[in-house]
Parts: sequence; structure tokens; C-alpha cells
Amino acid sequence: MAFPNFSCSDTLLKSSRIDAAETACEGETVTTRGLIVVCATPMGGHVGPLTAVGAHLVSQGWRVVMVTGSRFAHQVTAAGLEHVALSGVADFDEKDPSTFTPHLDRYRGLRLSRYQVEQTFIQPITAQAATLDTVVSEQPVSAILTDGTFAGTLPLLSRDRASRPPVIGLGVMPLAQTSCDVAPTNSGMPYMAGPLGRLRNRLAHRAVRHVLFRATQRLAHDRIEEAGGRLTGFVLDFSAQCDRFLQLGPAEFEYARRDLAPNTAFAGPVVARRSRPVPPPPWWTEMLADPRPVIHVTQGTLDNHDFTQLVGPALEALADSPVQIVVTTGGAPTHELARIAPVNARIAEYLDYEELLPRTALMVTNGGFGGVMTALRHGVPLVVAPGGEDKPEVAARVGHFRVGINLRTRRPSPQALRDAVDAVLADATFVDSASAMRDAIATYDPFAVIDTELRHLIRQHPTDPPAHAMSTPDTDAPDTDSPHTEENPT
Repeated sequence: MAFPNFSCSDTLLKSSRIDAAETACEGETVTTRGLIVVCATPMGGHVGPLTAVGAHLVSQGWRVVMVTGSRFAHQVTAAGLEHVALSGVADFDEKDPSTFTPHLDRYRGLRLSRYQVEQTFIQPITAQAATLDTVVSEQPVSAILTDGTFAGTLPLLSRDRASRPPVIGLGVMPLAQTSCDVAPTNSGMPYMAGPLGRLRNRLAHRAVRHVLFRATQRLAHDRIEEAGGRLTGFVLDFSAQCDRFLQLGPAEFEYARRDLAPNTAFAGPVVARRSRPVPPPPWWTEMLADPRPVIHVTQGTLDNHDFTQLVGPALEALADSPVQIVVTTGGAPTHELARIAPVNARIAEYLDYEELLPRTALMVTNGGFGGVMTALRHGVPLVVAPGGEDKPEVAARVGHFRVGINLRTRRPSPQALRDAVDAVLADATFVDSASAMRDAIATYDPFAVIDTELRHLIRQHPTDPPAHAMSTPDTDAPDTDSPHTEENPT
């Protein structure tokens, strides 16, 4: 698919990726550099990759201001970006869920998804928009790059395009976009092809829009109106309303969609590196000398306050297995786990994944998108016990693409974990699929894609028409069996 109005006519989007050599546009230099505003929901899995994007843009000569939570100020400034803190309900602390999701334990399934969406995505809109408006009004802004869950960008997007900077959305979770081919976002429902699957999806989307998320849509309408904007479609289709939306993952890890929004492309995962190196733990050399396969177990950096969900059962499940269990707590204290750990387990708060994962036979995880992308970037198969937020969607894709096993529960039994680990280690199909995903990921250059899209949008803005129609995909589209393969190869 060729983009119009490129100054370099041979720069093409091929299967939703752009080769680095193409984006360079040999002989062409960009002499104008201005201010880029980057917006991120204050959660580590969102701030990390967007900070990495911002640091890249700084290296290309841009001035970058990042709007996110106050607790990320050091991380952002250490990467060379300027930091503007969110305020009020928008400046929540993911490490203390009781402060922004106090009733989390009351919900399950899609009702849990609705509650989390409202508390982290909808309620902060007005405060997010106020901070963003202040930044944009104080100085000329060349473009805005927004986390795909930072809904405070929606009031600005509803304005006339000529009166605002261009906006590029960046997806740091499974693609959230209504489709006749895919079940509702965060439902965790497995992919089902054919007319029966599309019928199921159509009915599920209607139930979500008109029943389960009806109040959520009304709340979003009110918050956006308070911020001086208007809601033009279903709020969970935020990705389709950006001028461009770049999914920071491979198309190979996304379901085939015939109605993928034309503003959407796949850029591949961004590696979010820590500002300071992670020193190896005292047992690292001993682990390297141990010939037993390494099983890495993690509950990520957010849902790590209750290790009875996954880490504890995994330690029990693998205590007698001929493996090394390597646990990271995501910053949580290790002393309680150390007391119950079997002799074949090693525990640390953090480890350098670039050192650990090439030595890892299997990852057991609660399904954070960033962690799963990192594992697949190294060709490591997975066993996923999905927690909340977007994790059921991640786990569903792990199972669908045969890069691991989806346990479909956040609290698996030790026996279920043992059986899943044994199954993955015994079946070369999982390793082969994970290796194929690794090879696919290696073909993407996300920074090159972002550079090209940014250059294109800035040159096109504001006189050219928007690059996509601001409409919601038709989930009642006629049934045909020819999925949209140009943007989303299968």
C-alpha cells in the first residue's frame, strides 16, 4: 500500500512495515526539528516503550516533552526527555491499585474489564486533556504521539484538524479496534473464523456496546464534553480516531481483520530498556553453569502484590522437576518467596532480560503484553495464566498462534502448571512457532516506521485531508471469506 504525498516516492508500506533502508530516503535530509509531545498513561508497561520512542526522537534532533505520571519523572528525564506531570485522578500510582481501582475484587470477566477501563481510561480524561491543552497552548507543537490508552487525547482529536497538531497513536497492548472478525476487546474470547465466528462477534459487539459498556460510553461522552470535545464513535475504538495508529507489535501476533482501520499499521515491538543496567545477582554464575533448562516465572511489575496467584503455585509445581526455576518479582521484596522456594529456584527483583532470555527454555507469566513481546523477540515459548486488564487478550493470542499455552485463569493449580510446562517442553511445535515469531519480529524496525510516519504527517498537515475516515467499522458487514491481508498478513 503506497502512501500519497511522500517526498520520497519509493517509500512504501509493505505488509504494514517499512524497511529501514526505505525510510532513509537516501540523499534526503530533514532540516526542520520542533517539539514532539508524547503522552502515556502512568503505568510501567506504557511509559517504558513510549519513553524509548521519545529517546529515539531526541537522538534525531527533536525536542520531546512527555506527559505522564509524576512518579516517572526520573525515568523520563534520565532518557533525555522533558517531563510534565499529570494531576488529579490522572496521576494515579499503579503500584497501589486501591487508590484508583478500589473495588477490583468485586468483578470478573468483561465486568472486570469495564471497571478497569472506566477507572484507568475514562475517568482521567478531563485531567489528562487539561494537562495536554496547557502544553499545546504554550508553544508550537509539531506532532503528538499518544499511548493508545491515553484517552485525554480524544477531546483534541475531535477538533478541526487544521486547528491542532497531527496525532499518532502507539499501541502497547493487543490491538483494540472493533472488527467483524474479532471478538470484543478484553473479552479473551478465542478467534473464530468463518460465518459462525462473525455471527458470534456481531452479537458480542452489540451486547458490549448497548448493554455492558453502555454506561461506560456515556461516562466517556461526559468526560470528553467536560474537556471541551465531543465523542465521535465508540470510545474503545480510540485507535481508529488517531490520524495514524502504529501498533507496537508484529502483524503476525494479531488476528486477521478484513476491516482493519486504514489509519492502522504494524511497527513491531519497541524495546524499553532500563535507564540503569541491572547487575547480576550473586547466584548468576551458578545458574550459567547449571545444565538444567531455565524456566522463568514472573507476574510482571504491576500485579505482583499477591504471589499466591501464579509464582507460588509455579514454585510448588516445578519443585521436583529437572529444571531451574528463575523468578523475578518485578520490584517486590523477595524474602517471603525465598522462605518457600524449593532448592531448584533462584529469585531476584529484576534481571537483565537480554542476558536471561537467550538462556531460557520457557516463560511462565501472567500475560503482560510487553513481557510476552520480549519473550517472543527471543523465541521463548510461554505458559500464560492471564491476570486482568488486557492480559486475557494476550493469552488468547499466545494460544491461537501456538507460541505457548493459555491456562485461561489467573490462579492455576500447581498440577495445571506442571502439565502445561511439561507439554510445552515436550512438543517442538511450540518452540518452532515461537522461533518463527522471533524471526518475524526481527523484520520490523519500529523507529524507522515512526520516523517515516512522523515526517509524512507533519508535511501533510494541515492542508491535506485526514488519512482515514473517522468512522467506526461496520460489524454487520457482509460475510465474505477474503480477510484484509495487505495490512494484516496471516
